Amino acid sequence: MKKGLFSRGLFFTMMLVFVLVLAACSEKEAATPAPATNTEEGKTEEKPANEEGVYSIEDFNNVKTNEGTAIEGGSITFGLVSDTAFEGTLNYNFYSGNPDVQVLQWFDEGLLTWDKDYVYTNDGAATYETSEDGKTFTLTIRDNVNWHDGKPVTAEDLQFAYEVIGNKAYDGPRYDSNFTSVVGMDEYHAGKAKTISGIKVLSDKQISITYKESTPSLLTGGVWTYPLAKHIFGDMDVAKMSSSKEVREKPIGFGPFKVDVITPGESVTFVKNDDYWRGAPKLDSVTLKVINPTTVVQELKSGGVDLVDAFPTDQYKDNANLSNVEFLGTIDRAYTYIGFKLGTWDEENGKVVSNAEAKMGDKNLRKAMWMAVDNDQVGKRFYNGLRWNATTLIPPSHPEFHDSSNPGVKYDPEAAKALLEEAGYKLDGEFRTNPDGTPLEINFVSMTGGDTAEPLARYYVQSWAAIGLKVNLEMVEFNSFYDRVGNTGKDDPNIDVYQAAWGVGIDVDPSGLYGRDALYNFSRFSSEENDKLLAQGISAEAFDVDKRKEIYNQWQQYMVDEVPVFPTLYRAVVAPVNKRVMNYAIGDGTGVYLSDLQVNADKAVVAE
Repeated sequence: MKKGLFSRGLFFTMMLVFVLVLAACSEKEAATPAPATNTEEGKTEEKPANEEGVYSIEDFNNVKTNEGTAIEGGSITFGLVSDTAFEGTLNYNFYSGNPDVQVLQWFDEGLLTWDKDYVYTNDGAATYETSEDGKTFTLTIRDNVNWHDGKPVTAEDLQFAYEVIGNKAYDGPRYDSNFTSVVGMDEYHAGKAKTISGIKVLSDKQISITYKESTPSLLTGGVWTYPLAKHIFGDMDVAKMSSSKEVREKPIGFGPFKVDVITPGESVTFVKNDDYWRGAPKLDSVTLKVINPTTVVQELKSGGVDLVDAFPTDQYKDNANLSNVEFLGTIDRAYTYIGFKLGTWDEENGKVVSNAEAKMGDKNLRKAMWMAVDNDQVGKRFYNGLRWNATTLIPPSHPEFHDSSNPGVKYDPEAAKALLEEAGYKLDGEFRTNPDGTPLEINFVSMTGGDTAEPLARYYVQSWAAIGLKVNLEMVEFNSFYDRVGNTGKDDPNIDVYQAAWGVGIDVDPSGLYGRDALYNFSRFSSEENDKLLAQGISAEAFDVDKRKEIYNQWQQYMVDEVPVFPTLYRAVVAPVNKRVMNYAIGDGTGVYLSDLQVNADKAVVAE
């Protein structure tokens, strides 16, 4: 249902309330304690909150403190915090949304792991070597890596994944520059070759993949390492794979747990995989269930869940001292953003088609909308500092390449008004017209979620109203939202602006989100300069880290200047963990795996 725009009078009333709330918060929140931080095993020390009750991710640890003695076996309940069902595309080669990843992680995994700097290691289900020229990766799968049905994971399974993703009939989001960079993939995709010439199966457990160019990204996430079980999918039509029962109802992997029972969209029961290559998991079973953001606190207090994928940070302040959990935290590989629809997706040719005449085609209009919103205050007041003002499209989760010196676009509504006036967007009564004098009405969609989702979206609408822009808001649930924004390649023409979020990969290369051939480039922005900078970022010269930094600093500034999207908030993951849970960590490169999980009691600790 479309939401009408608030009137200007109501807007100023709301803003006055917002300011008064800020003032009240500044008086009231300063004494609120920060999360407990570990000093020594079994002891905690409370840190005071920062000024005005704003917390910092630096106050958190990302590895759980072990308490007591582990029992034999046991089970836990994992809460997937969402106001909607998970879609249920339960295969890494086909999924698109984060909720499905939260299910996948328990029963499947990639062949390679990575360290805290996002560089592939040889500690995973396969080891790898590179050729002297850096163009060929040879992966050797460990002998004891088997699918859940007992069949070995083979080199052919990985080759098959590349062939499926490269097939014209493939309907998932994976086919992008990580695949087109493989030798022979273009010819295979076009139907001119029956095989991908750059991929060679050397033995049952060994495969080589040769790329057109050696790039620094190949060592940090640029190699696809998720096999697809050929003995299950080999005789299936590619176009039918993603909707098959083997993906939706009876998925298998080679991870620490096996799928036992799925209640579509609601819950999954996993049992331990005794044949797991790292060794049998310590737990007997895991139950995953979807819990609404509005009930997550009660579920945690009662012991209804032991873990959650991410705690709503807007609820942290009031629950920082829950007695039965330890809060872990880390910088998320993610950011939220506002995107502008600037074109469409050419499904036949697999590329973005930008439209200079799009309603949001004037970058002055886009920049003014960025200038109109105060994301610094949004982060502090909606999220207590656990989300914070975003400046560029490479987040601080990648500190080596995030340009912390780039201020982005600063909040300045008066300058935004002046920019719109100069660009020809004149006020006609309450709202502005297009430069040609026709009415300007902008359709904005945002996702439903916790208590903050709609108030935050309305804050943006009100901020844009304050500079004279008429913006209509529609709130849409997660799965429908991404389908309409372009997840299937079919963009809803009624959407002009949208608020979304990206979880970024371990590889810093942003081509998969903003490249001309990236389905996930939902803004449908393209330009020769963007093509050039993205290509330079994975070129031979980019092996020099300082040079790569320079290239990505240029790209970050270019996207600030062009504003096809603008980042709003960087974010922390805050994860409460029941005190009975042992051997658990969040974030990258911890060396703690889900197969290590244990508990020190049969039942979860209940809050006092």
